[in-house]
Amino acid sequence: MAVWNNETVHNVGSRAKGTLGDFQKFILRGNVVDLAVGIMIGAAFSGVVNALVGDVVTPIIPLGNTGLSGWAYKVPWGGTVRIGTFMNTIIAFLILAFVIFFFIVKPVNALMALHKPKAAEAPTTRECPYCLSTIPLHATRCAYCTAQLPPAEQDQASPATTQRA
Repeated sequence: MAVWNNETVHNVGSRAKGTLGDFQKFILRGNVVDLAVGIMIGAAFSGVVNALVGDVVTPIIPLGNTGLSGWAYKVPWGGTVRIGTFMNTIIAFLILAFVIFFFIVKPVNALMALHKPKAAEAPTTRECPYCLSTIPLHATRCAYCTAQLPPAEQDQASPATTQRA
C-alpha cells in the first residue's frame, strides 16, 4: 500500500488535531466570546427599540389616521415610497445610538481614563551639579553655592529670554 507510505498522508490526524486545537484557542479567547455576546444583545436591544419607535413614539406623531408609519407616496409608474417606515427606522437608529453612546461608550471611556497612566509633567527644577541642591530649571547661578551653572537644555525657551526678545 503506497498510500500509507505517502508523506502527505502520514500523521494527518495529529496535524488536524493541532489545527483544531488552535481553532479552539481562538474561539475561546475572551474578546471573541465578548464580541458574540455583544452582537446578540445588540440584536435583541435593536428589536426592543424598533418596537418602542413603531408602537409608542411614531403613533403619537399626528399624520393621518395611521401615524408616521402610514405616510407613503405613490409614484406614477406603480411603486410606493414608504417615507413613514423610513422615518421610523431613522428614529430607531437615533434612539439606539443615543443609548449606546450615553450608557456604554461614555462609562467605558470614563473607566478607561481612571486606569490610564498620567502623563509626566515637564520639569521646572534641576539639581546643581556642584552642591546637588534643587534650583529653578533656567537658573544661571546656584542660589546655595553661588556656582556659575551650565545652561539648561535648550529645547525649552526660558521665560526671561522670551520676555527680553
